[in-house]
Amino acid sequence: MWISRYDSVDTIIFGRRSYEGRTQVHALPDRKRTDKEYVYDKSMFLERCKLIVLSNTLPKATWGNSKIEKDDIRDLVDRLKKEPGKDIIMEGEPSLAHDFIQRRLADGYKILVMPVIYGKGPHYWGTMKDQETLRLISVKKMVRGELILHYTGAR
Repeated sequence: MWISRYDSVDTIIFGRRSYEGRTQVHALPDRKRTDKEYVYDKSMFLERCKLIVLSNTLPKATWGNSKIEKDDIRDLVDRLKKEPGKDIIMEGEPSLAHDFIQRRLADGYKILVMPVIYGKGPHYWGTMKDQETLRLISVKKMVRGELILHYTGAR
């Protein structure tokens, strides 16, 4: 989903679980050029980005250019937007996505719809107390039937 955006992004905000999961796949010291191209390319992209981990429990960040943040998420995003640089993306679990939506911190949303149905787990958006209306900007169909839905908030 992010391959076309690698040149326009330099900061990624993760929740703890997402950060730990990406670390297991992409922060391997033996990453080789012979790995699947998309895995290798994503690993190289993540290695060159500033990685922000939102966590009150992770004792230290162990991967590349990563930093743990305990600040209020609104203060963090406001500060990051004021810094020079490229776009910021959030890759996170449902609770982090829910915080971004509830606090209206995102300028846009890209939602990947996979043609697989999961039977249990948390609702991705969580319990919403206010309706957030989104405006569809584009739809991209992928090779295996996935859809990338690009939205912006209808403010």
